[in-house]
Amino acid sequence: MGSASAPPPYLLALLQLSDSALPTGAFSHSFGMEMYLERGLINDEAGFAQWLAEFIRIQLVHNDGLAIRLALEADSVAEVFALDTMLAAAALPREIREAGTKMGLRMLDISRQVAPGGELDSYAARVADGRCAGHPAIAVALVGRALSIPAAELLAAYLFSTVTSLTQNAIRAIPIGQNAGQRVLRGAHAVVVEAVATIHSLDADDFGAAAPGLEIAQMRHERQRARIFMS
Repeated sequence: MGSASAPPPYLLALLQLSDSALPTGAFSHSFGMEMYLERGLINDEAGFAQWLAEFIRIQLVHNDGLAIRLALEADSVAEVFALDTMLAAAALPREIREAGTKMGLRMLDISRQVAPGGELDSYAARVADGRCAGHPAIAVALVGRALSIPAAELLAAYLFSTVTSLTQNAIRAIPIGQNAGQRVLRGAHAVVVEAVATIHSLDADDFGAAAPGLEIAQMRHERQRARIFMS
């Protein structure tokens, strides 16, 4: 009986970085969902699943997702650093911009432990001296470059890790049960697959597309009277 073949060399690193327990602080952020809860626009499993799908299809695809793909395709690390600036500029709501920086710093620190390399070190130096803001999508993309992770796999893992974090937050904030959360995650499989295909069909001019209603909710959140999340 032959021995089993080894997994791809990048697989365990990818699983580690996309684990829902990764300590990036994602549990503290709802990315505007909490304002929809406050206004009664999300109050059950179906409402959250609909909001989540639109968040993926618009904001996540045209910002984080497209940035990762462009970073993987970049001819130089300088082009990757430019994408960091673009992500910061595209995050108009202050809390979302700050969330990206806080989570980016943690993801960058963890990424350097998971896949040490010169590009990640250069990014960390630029973040430290203020030339880059720091963003989790850029840190993950640099890991992808270092380990030659296929774009479709890296994108699917990144998008689904965000889906998982937001679903866990919805479970405790709406609240919905754990079984409902699993149904939402299963339903999001098709949305993530569709999102990855969409990301591959976009060009650089599509970067930064946003849903005005979502951005307004994200801006209003910082003045919400009572809240659980930081964004």
